[in-house]
Amino acid sequence: MQLPTADTTPQNPASESAGQEMDLSVRVRQIDPTLDLIEEIKRLKHELNAVILAHYYQDDEIQDLADHVGDSLALAQAAANTDADVIVFCGVHFMAETAKIINPDKPVLLPDLDAGCSLADRCPADLYGEWLKQYPNHTVINYINSSAAVKALSDIIVTSSNAVDIVKQLPADQPIVFGPDRHLGRWVEGQTGKKMVLWNGFCIVHEQFNARRLAALKAEYPAAQIIAHPECEEAVLAQADFIGSTLALLKYVQTHTEQKQFIVATEVGILHQMKRARPDAEFLCSPPNSGCNCASCPYMRLNTIEKLYLCMRDRHPEIVMDEATRLRALLPVQRMLEMSQHLAPVQQKGD
Repeated sequence: MQLPTADTTPQNPASESAGQEMDLSVRVRQIDPTLDLIEEIKRLKHELNAVILAHYYQDDEIQDLADHVGDSLALAQAAANTDADVIVFCGVHFMAETAKIINPDKPVLLPDLDAGCSLADRCPADLYGEWLKQYPNHTVINYINSSAAVKALSDIIVTSSNAVDIVKQLPADQPIVFGPDRHLGRWVEGQTGKKMVLWNGFCIVHEQFNARRLAALKAEYPAAQIIAHPECEEAVLAQADFIGSTLALLKYVQTHTEQKQFIVATEVGILHQMKRARPDAEFLCSPPNSGCNCASCPYMRLNTIEKLYLCMRDRHPEIVMDEATRLRALLPVQRMLEMSQHLAPVQQKGD
């Protein structure tokens, strides 16, 4: 079966189907330049009784405004536990969809519907569903970085924080399909000793970290420790002193206070929280193939303070999905939350 490649990865389909009433760039230009957007967002949050959830890969000023900043697991936990009337999700589309799956009766707002995900887009539900027919007796485990339609084809959803723990909870003889990230899947195999069938997907940010350039940077900074996200390719992970989810990387930095230099192989947005936690330490970005000094997710960066203000002011764009898909997707998300209850609770700002 021909799988999507980098050249054939589609645009985020949500923006095509839902539509944005006016081009966002036009709406942004129409904002009164004298407005204090930070104060307006705070006012609107109170007026809407809203909660703002932000991923670590968001811009610094959005992280500073958010009620909860975390990785995918922490934000799913926050969405499941919130008593707010409106959820404003500063992340990418699949994350906001997850919040909607858990909270069908609450509006879930996303500043820019085009904030998709290269990994999720490389796993279209129709192709994935056909591929799964080859493995009828397998437990289907899917990374949370997938669309609601793909979640609906799953038995269990996992994040990079809980994937190893959840796979270890399954019977040793249970065959598993793991999608859509091949690098995360291989890392989970190595941690659990469990051979799985892997979908051939990847994240464009973590895929671009270059093992040769990383080795050269390490030679330049021999005292630095390399910490890496498991979405990186094996040649990068082989050089790492520590591998873990975004939250695990942050916790590693927080607890290893004797270490003063870190080379970080994940999206650059996490450095904001790392620097806040460890102002005494130096953080170096692992060199990507792009030639830039750091790796930034273009989808995450579509969300801005201006768009955050507009989505709260206009109550739009809002995540919508059909109820049948939501109900099918809810079961594996609930199973993830149940199987992760013993893991760390939501990471609060400043923890």
